[in-house]
Amino acid sequence: MKSIKSFVPNAISFLNLNSGVLAVIAALDGHLELSVGFVLLGIFFDFFDGLAARALDVKSELGVQLDSFADLITSGLAPGLLLMQLMVSATFGASSSLSLFEAVMEQPLILIGLFVPMGSAFRLGVFNIDDSQSDSFIGLPTPANAILLSSLVLIESYQAESFLAPLIHNSYLLMLIAVLSAFLLNAPVRLFSFKFANLSFKDNKLRILFVVLTVILLIVFKWSGIPMIILSYLLLGNWKSSKK
Repeated sequence: MKSIKSFVPNAISFLNLNSGVLAVIAALDGHLELSVGFVLLGIFFDFFDGLAARALDVKSELGVQLDSFADLITSGLAPGLLLMQLMVSATFGASSSLSLFEAVMEQPLILIGLFVPMGSAFRLGVFNIDDSQSDSFIGLPTPANAILLSSLVLIESYQAESFLAPLIHNSYLLMLIAVLSAFLLNAPVRLFSFKFANLSFKDNKLRILFVVLTVILLIVFKWSGIPMIILSYLLLGNWKSSKK
């Protein structure tokens, strides 16, 4: 019975991994909105594998490693490819028929998008050997970074009138975002986790405030609210650290 229970979290990690693989395939084929959907699905599974391991009391080192491997694909490689495809559109035009590989041959600077999976790999590696990140994070978590980069695709596709649209259509700004993304993933800033240890408002007021702020920003700004949500997370986390 123990062996069956121990497989449940790993099975969820595999669902995360396969979602990431499908996101990569979709991104390479130019189906960016579909790729974003698979990224978000993978992040959904990522939330539940650790939860299942704790609930079933079957946490293991293997599970930690599988979770990281899946995260690297779903929240590292796939978002990096999405950003590179946005660079292709910004450089050669949305109607360009160039594949990602052909575009890179024409404009090698698009490879700067690989800073995203590299930064994600480094961040995940550090996280796995750092015992101080059990109830908080140092640097932006890879799923949060993936959501941030995925939001750029959603803004371009469904909110063309957004004040952020000009940024998405500038290839050099997108390259800067790739570098900034890798930095934020590994920045020496401690951020709060979203685990509610208890139901006390006092102990969770910062998390509750952030959830309320997230809802408000999404209602008011729609997809354009996501970058503001991530920025708010960074500012609130940094503020909390400076208060200690």
